[in-house]
Amino acid sequence: RGYLDNITAIGPRTVGSPENEVLAVNYLLKQIRAIERESTDAHKISVDIQRPTGSFSIDFLGGFTSYYANITNVVVKLEPRNGAEHAVLSNCHFDSVPNSPGASDDAVSCAVMLEILNTLSKSSEPLQHAVIFLFNGAEENILQASHGFITQHEWAKSIRAFINLEAAGVGGKELVFQTGPENPWLVQAYVIAAKHPFASVVAQEIFQSGIIPADTDFRIYRDFGNVPGIDLAFIENGYIYHTKYDTSDRISTDSIQRAGDNILAVLEYLATSDKLAKSSEYRHGNVVFFDVLGLFVLAYPARVGTIMNFITAAIAFLYLSKKVLQPKTRAINNLKKCFTAFGLTLLSWVCTLVAVLVVAVFVSVIGRALSWYTHFYVSVFLYGTAAAASIILVHMLAKKFFYKNMNEQYLGDIFFDASLMIWSIALAVMTQLGICSAFICTFWVAFPLLTKLMIHKEFSQKGATMKFVMMYLLGMFAPYLYMMYLSWTVFEMFTPIMGRSGSEIPPDVVLAGFIVVITMILSSYFINFIYLLKSTKTTLITLSTVFVVTLILVCSGIFFPYSSDVANPKPKRIFLQHTSRRFHDLDGNVIKSDSGIWINGFDYNGISHVTPHVPEINDTIRTPCEEQAPFCGLPWILPVHFMFRLVKNWYLPAPEIFPRSPIHFRLLSKELMPWNSVRLSFEVSGPSHISLYIRPHKGSALSTWSLGDGVPVASLGGDYFVFYSHGLQAAPWHFWVELTAPEKHSDGIVSLAVAAHYFFGEDQKSPELIALLERFPNWMFSSGWSCTYDLFVF
Repeated sequence: RGYLDNITAIGPRTVGSPENEVLAVNYLLKQIRAIERESTDAHKISVDIQRPTGSFSIDFLGGFTSYYANITNVVVKLEPRNGAEHAVLSNCHFDSVPNSPGASDDAVSCAVMLEILNTLSKSSEPLQHAVIFLFNGAEENILQASHGFITQHEWAKSIRAFINLEAAGVGGKELVFQTGPENPWLVQAYVIAAKHPFASVVAQEIFQSGIIPADTDFRIYRDFGNVPGIDLAFIENGYIYHTKYDTSDRISTDSIQRAGDNILAVLEYLATSDKLAKSSEYRHGNVVFFDVLGLFVLAYPARVGTIMNFITAAIAFLYLSKKVLQPKTRAINNLKKCFTAFGLTLLSWVCTLVAVLVVAVFVSVIGRALSWYTHFYVSVFLYGTAAAASIILVHMLAKKFFYKNMNEQYLGDIFFDASLMIWSIALAVMTQLGICSAFICTFWVAFPLLTKLMIHKEFSQKGATMKFVMMYLLGMFAPYLYMMYLSWTVFEMFTPIMGRSGSEIPPDVVLAGFIVVITMILSSYFINFIYLLKSTKTTLITLSTVFVVTLILVCSGIFFPYSSDVANPKPKRIFLQHTSRRFHDLDGNVIKSDSGIWINGFDYNGISHVTPHVPEINDTIRTPCEEQAPFCGLPWILPVHFMFRLVKNWYLPAPEIFPRSPIHFRLLSKELMPWNSVRLSFEVSGPSHISLYIRPHKGSALSTWSLGDGVPVASLGGDYFVFYSHGLQAAPWHFWVELTAPEKHSDGIVSLAVAAHYFFGEDQKSPELIALLERFPNWMFSSGWSCTYDLFVF
């Protein structure tokens, strides 16, 4: 904890700032030297300060290119006295986003790594392989420092596996949410070694699907280093992730101890494993893994899972076919009734999904989105009750009008079989598609089928007795318990993300969809009870009453989305950029200029809750799009324009800003190349963060450039985005772009804009920006900085 407190005491550690490049680095070096002095003779410690320069393209956030210069890595190698040929890497990052102390993201991981280095170095037993500790200084700049290390550092060649320590929340348990690619032996190493396991292949498949707008250094080591690894992240309390509230006092000592125990044990295991040296021999095959209530982890090869899944599905289909085909004289009739129940179950789910989504859309349209953000129970009372009531209503109507006067015991039996059929089909399809999360379907086929076989005699002879109900509930306990545990983990991760997922996606629709899916899963084997019970009217009325009352309260606005509670804040996020813009013509003349504070709300509600506090931020100052300019002529720090609608951000007029360290941008040369191509060479110097935006004119095309691998990568919408950053000091940035151009191009061949972002120091916040920030209510987290924007035509 001492390490953590001291790192966060430095304050926000933005790339390029003295806090990040000098103070944090000096602190790390001081602690590492102290550890080195106390290490035993069994080990050798080597320390290197790397300041790489490089460039790469990435398909994250719609695709863009990154360029970095003179950023900082602190690298430590712990190895046996006689050296080691192979190594395992442990990675953390000590930089933070602007305006946040970054305790969980990622100072706590660096603190844990320092303590692990201290513990391992004092051991009298030498390790078999080296352990490389990378304290990387530019992860928040979209993974730049890890790229500089894995592609340029001499020690990178010896790395056979890695552990990446990250955060998507503040404290709590650290979740293994990515492994591989392939290399099942790595998961087995975690299973064997970790003292407090918490891992899920479900989380891995959700994260790698791109649903969550985030990425980690795992991608860089995987894609550019071809190294397998394990990705861990703290996921609790994501509401204050990347905010000023991410302080060391919010991370419990138990959480730090737990992470340290796990990572130390896994690193020790890998550093003494024969498999690390021969990792390529154990490469092939994916693995299914999941923890059981945090007590232990089950892991097995995906190919074994495929066999188990298909056998389970086959047994279920055999059981169902036997039920349908006996007696043979009634086979056709039985088949019709089975498929009717199957269709009615699916129909009830579709009706439920539509009904609940209609409610979610209505709540969003009337401006009550995120009412559950601070009060999660509201989402359950609103959407959970609506989903359960809809399912019950459909089957009540079917029982009353379609199955009138039919035997209740027979109906209960056939609807159980219909649910079993749905899960068996889902199991077979997901397994065929290679989805490792299909193991969940195995639970929902195997346990209910075993339960049914055990209680079949009791049910057929006596019907739905109390003994039958108790045995049924007991048989279903395991899948229901695991599903509730998994659902809570998913909601714990996703609910806070809804507060920072942009203005495009209605969060109520997303959450309502999740709740409907969970309700369908949990209700699937209780639909049969709707037919077994004489009446479910009381249940339906109770659920409907809770829903109606909750809806009325939500519509009234009684549930305010955000909270400034000191112990558990759930702030609204807002970004403000005091911007001065200049638009130049082909001759270099300024044809338009303006200045203002550009305001972006990070959630679907925009600024609707802010206007009462700051009346001048209202619908009359919506941000206009400059159609002729790339990215609408706005100074995006990253290409996240697709996440934000212009109708949900604002441009408040403000005085022009004059940074003390202005950006310098100039055309060095224009060369005619073969095949009607033109090469434009530029020089740029300025602050540590610069965004470059490129739009070829009609008839022109960007064919190559000096960035990345030379192949330009377009962002969503067709414009090109380059993210540039440098460390404490850097030489001017030189680059060139090559365009194919038509013979006649009187209006130029390309529009190129450059934005300078001032994230720290005396240029960060203007007096006008500071004054505006002070007027915002305390339930908001406002991150503000100054920037300049210049558009040129060539």
